[in-house]
Amino acid sequence: MSEMIATRDAYGKTLLELGRENPRVVVLDADLSGSTKTGLFAKEFPDRFFNAGIAEANMVGMAAGLASGGMIPFASTFAVFAAGRAFEQIRQSLAYPKMNVKIVATHGGITVGEDGGSHQSVEDLAIMRALPNMTVLCPADGPETSAAIRAAAALQGPVYVRLGRAKVPVIFPGGCDFTVGRGATLREGSDLTFITTGLMSAMALDAARILEAEKISARVIHLGSIKPLDVELVLRAARETGAVVTAEEHSVIGGLGGAVCEALAEGFPVPVERVGLRDVFGQSGTGEELLAHYGLTPAHLVEAAERVLKRK
Repeated sequence: MSEMIATRDAYGKTLLELGRENPRVVVLDADLSGSTKTGLFAKEFPDRFFNAGIAEANMVGMAAGLASGGMIPFASTFAVFAAGRAFEQIRQSLAYPKMNVKIVATHGGITVGEDGGSHQSVEDLAIMRALPNMTVLCPADGPETSAAIRAAAALQGPVYVRLGRAKVPVIFPGGCDFTVGRGATLREGSDLTFITTGLMSAMALDAARILEAEKISARVIHLGSIKPLDVELVLRAARETGAVVTAEEHSVIGGLGGAVCEALAEGFPVPVERVGLRDVFGQSGTGEELLAHYGLTPAHLVEAAERVLKRK
């Protein structure tokens, strides 16, 4: 079994490393530092950590002010609060003036679990992707999270990084080079392509192995960068395999599936199946129960692959 690491844990450790390397890195949180793992940074650098309390809108405004003074702020809370409660401030104070603030939102998607639909953000990628000047990242595992956080710190401008609560399989055991706007081919294949993000990339690798036993060759592409999208990689896969299945722990509207379909519609249309939440909110349950309920498992990806091949 693969090593299991929560992406939020990798974030906390990497943030601490960045703090030691660069005195311009500062951190803000909305009274959730134990859950977002920014508490590690707070313990070592109390003078560079700011708890805004349960006031995400204020936190974003504070981060914008710190960025205007030359700091590199990382602001964290749960994804449902970052993309929802603080949307206006992110739009007006970060994206519009291109402020150098990194919003790192943990507890994205339905694997938040028992907290239920009110706390399960299934629309945050779509909301953040729609904002001009905003870079949107969704790493697959712990090692990629570490690389993505470092890439975000080095990038000038606002960045939204979506992380999860649950531990997920490590698919980059040796670490990875993360470049904003570039995807990664995890497995070659010729009959269809899975294009995935976040924890669904590990699911797609499992699905590809199941399909191999059925003599179906599935390529797996992971896109840790949702915006900018690696359009060249997406179009090449469409040309070479002729069919695509997208998969995300998010609504099928406006997130990865929407971004891929937009690229294919303009560049090289092929049959597509989108795996994700079908325009519904989440509900209470364990992460595993909810992934199964909403069709986000390797078995469901296999079914989607079989459907798309019939349309090829």
